[in-house]
Amino acid sequence: MTYYVAREGSKLWKRVLGETKVELQLLGEKWKLLLVGVILQYIHGLAARGVHYLHRPGPILQDVGFILLPELGKERAYISETVFSFMFFSFVLWTFHPFIYQSKRFYTVLLWRRVLAFLVASQFLRIITFYSTQLPGPNYHCREGSKLARLPRPDNILEVLLLNFPRGVIYGCGDLIFSSHMIFTLVFVLTYQKYGSRRFIKQVAWLIAIIQSLLIIASRKHYTVDVVVAWYTVNLIVFFVDKKLPEMPDRSTGTSPPLLPISAKDKDSKSKEEQLKLLNGNSLDTSDRRPRTQVNGKHLEDSNPVNGDATMNGT
Repeated sequence: MTYYVAREGSKLWKRVLGETKVELQLLGEKWKLLLVGVILQYIHGLAARGVHYLHRPGPILQDVGFILLPELGKERAYISETVFSFMFFSFVLWTFHPFIYQSKRFYTVLLWRRVLAFLVASQFLRIITFYSTQLPGPNYHCREGSKLARLPRPDNILEVLLLNFPRGVIYGCGDLIFSSHMIFTLVFVLTYQKYGSRRFIKQVAWLIAIIQSLLIIASRKHYTVDVVVAWYTVNLIVFFVDKKLPEMPDRSTGTSPPLLPISAKDKDSKSKEEQLKLLNGNSLDTSDRRPRTQVNGKHLEDSNPVNGDATMNGT
């Protein structure tokens, strides 16, 4: 039993090291695009922080979702965040499964480059939308009478740039249309829908997305319109952006071309193999499979050895 565990552990470690080497080489090529995506995530947070300074609390707008769904209340507002956190971290862990599992369909670096492209496009439209019109926030800390509903004038630029993390991120107001939680949820679900392999998990993911939508409204974190707009906007963005991006190679087939350039060492070894084949009299064309007969040190193609001997004897 101990030997089996040690052997499997050794295989797993070699697999992790091999995958890490490949992913690091890809990261060395694609790091600029990934860095831009991460920086734009920060800019999105900065924009959400900025609109909080413009937020003015007021009466909660009439909303069909608020009428149909009972209010969870402050003490149960954590439920929607728990569901979102489960979805978020489950997706992140899944994107790194190629490091462990032998069966894999994608490269982690390339997948995250695609995910960040979806997120950035969605968040860009979101920033334009919530700066165009500021609605009175329905969340408890955004209502009239709350000290957090309006932000005082910042004392210095660092107070804005640092986003007052994490308090400023959790207790934001004004960034309503459309829901950022639903952007992440739908992008993750749509990505797994395309690159995931378990049908049951795909169905569960869509169910969680629907439940998440209802919980956001029931928690009064967003108006119903914020969630509805997110559903069709994110789906359209993912559809069109996905068409523009180059398709990722499918690693499950084992026939995808190598993404990384061949090193000089590999090229040298390949050329040496070709030279050895030439010296041994083997054709480099693998389609040339005709039988050859050697007579007195010469190769005769498509010939009969008996006829060859007869010809040499003059008969």
